[in-house]
Amino acid sequence: MAFEDTMRSLREFDVNDLDFDTVGSWPLPIRMFIWIVVLGGVLAFGYYYHIEDLQIQLEGERKKEEQLKQEFEKKAFQAANLDAYRQQMKEMEESFGALVSQLPSDTEVPGLLEDITNKGLLNGLNIASIDLLPEQAREFYIELPISIVASGSYHDLGAFISGMAALPRIVTLHDFNISAPGGDANNLQMRIIAKTYRYRDDEV
Repeated sequence: MAFEDTMRSLREFDVNDLDFDTVGSWPLPIRMFIWIVVLGGVLAFGYYYHIEDLQIQLEGERKKEEQLKQEFEKKAFQAANLDAYRQQMKEMEESFGALVSQLPSDTEVPGLLEDITNKGLLNGLNIASIDLLPEQAREFYIELPISIVASGSYHDLGAFISGMAALPRIVTLHDFNISAPGGDANNLQMRIIAKTYRYRDDEV
């Protein structure tokens, strides 16, 4: 009976008679429809302004989680190889100390010049000049350029260069210039820059 009354009131209801001041007298289906629409609007509004923000936040947390996982894997790998890293660091320190010991101090430069002179004389060269050039400061070391002018045969010059490489201190050779004054191929003149180094232990 109630269903028939509801259907009858729904058929007799005129949409033009909708008045929000008399919502209570509207037919039940109309009121239910309105409530469904309102509820749907509220849910859509809540999703857009709240749930969507939560999803963005969740996505950010997922990315952060992935980053933390990668950092954890990296640190776990480092922890697992800590002993190997310590051993490698010890070996590097020993190698560094050995290299530093090959860098002359200021007081050893005269001895180095003497060694260069002796190498030239032992290989039959005529040493015209050995001049110290201005020092050049680098980040961890200081370069000590030495200008050398010597003359001799091609083989004597080659033996001198080889002998420089055998010096106990680090010496590098740069800016080769070999000429034959007067066209004499057996008496070549060589100009060369030898560079040695000292460690900036008091400046780094």
